[in-house]
Amino acid sequence: MNKIINPDKSIIPACDVATLEELQKLVQETHDVEGIGAYKIGFELVIPYGMKQVVKTIRDICDHPIIYDHQKAATDIPDTGIKFVRACKGCDAIILFPQAGPVTEEAWIKAAQEEGMQVIVGGEMTHKGYLAADNGYLSDDMPTRAYTIAANLGVTDFVVPGNKPEKIEQYRKMLEAMGISPTFYSPGLVAQGGSITDGAKAAGKSWHAIVGRGIYKADDMKKAAQEFVKELI
Repeated sequence: MNKIINPDKSIIPACDVATLEELQKLVQETHDVEGIGAYKIGFELVIPYGMKQVVKTIRDICDHPIIYDHQKAATDIPDTGIKFVRACKGCDAIILFPQAGPVTEEAWIKAAQEEGMQVIVGGEMTHKGYLAADNGYLSDDMPTRAYTIAANLGVTDFVVPGNKPEKIEQYRKMLEAMGISPTFYSPGLVAQGGSITDGAKAAGKSWHAIVGRGIYKADDMKKAAQEFVKELI
């Protein structure tokens, strides 16, 4: 498939706002900032307003790619993958976090590919208490297994934790050793302590920084976006 975002590095505003009016304002103030690569939408808007209306609100302003993050998708049985993908039609890509295991992961990725939907696969999250080593529920090798399965199915786009640059570098080297030239997407920046500059260095050639509160809660969202773009290297 084609690249989801054409530039190798960009800022992706996370549109975690409560109303379509707030979404419209966010997009209007940031879409023409050079270095904005896409918009990430989530359940906070899609559940009350519907995918079609949320996508239309953005499309009425710009044609930037729209990424849907279900927070978290691919956590059900394998057979529901196709239903999820079809419900997401209208956006350009979906983020999957296959915490329900490898069988579900493979089925949901294949369902997206069959429907022509771009896929971004996540494995490790940004918060404490996620993996077993940090008193979490998931085995420590879950992210590595999830990224490996995805890569073997042709996925080249991955979510990695922006506040853990050492992990970004670890996953990059692992995927490169598999012959993959990965594109990374990272939350966990600014409000969660991650550095855009450090993340960009660890990720290598292709990396997109996902910034939520640092932009949509700023008094001047355009200026905030411009400042974050400057941190990309």
